[in-house]
Amino acid sequence: MKPFETAVKNPTIYARISDQALDSGELDRFCADDDRSGGQVLFRGVVRGSADGRAVARLEYEVHEAIALNTMRTILQEVAASSALHFAGAIHRGGVVLPGQPAVLVLTAARHRRAAYQANEAIIHRIKHEAPIWKKEVFVDGTHRWGHNCEH
Repeated sequence: MKPFETAVKNPTIYARISDQALDSGELDRFCADDDRSGGQVLFRGVVRGSADGRAVARLEYEVHEAIALNTMRTILQEVAASSALHFAGAIHRGGVVLPGQPAVLVLTAARHRRAAYQANEAIIHRIKHEAPIWKKEVFVDGTHRWGHNCEH
């Protein structure tokens, strides 16, 4: 921990899987009027319209919801504790997501921006590698490919 970062007792943790369009306002409400956090970082992972030079029609996410939520909560709690966060939240889509639409949102809030940025990156990296969420890329030409959610 950096000298200016101190542990936060009971940071707020929020995790959800949704089959509906994501709205960052759902996470923002947890940090509204919170004067403790000088840094609030929102990551919005958006479906790209192409992959490897091929046009993407949509992504289809399959989620083992109970395990994914438990995994996400554990990740959020661990990163919040090690990063002095006041808030750590993540929402991931399940089902069909079109290009241009967000597939995942992560919001972190900390006293200082560096902690919020670093924690946000750590959370999305771990969710993509650890949560049982699989994506099927469906291309405009009708072909598709399956992959776990962690190519990069």
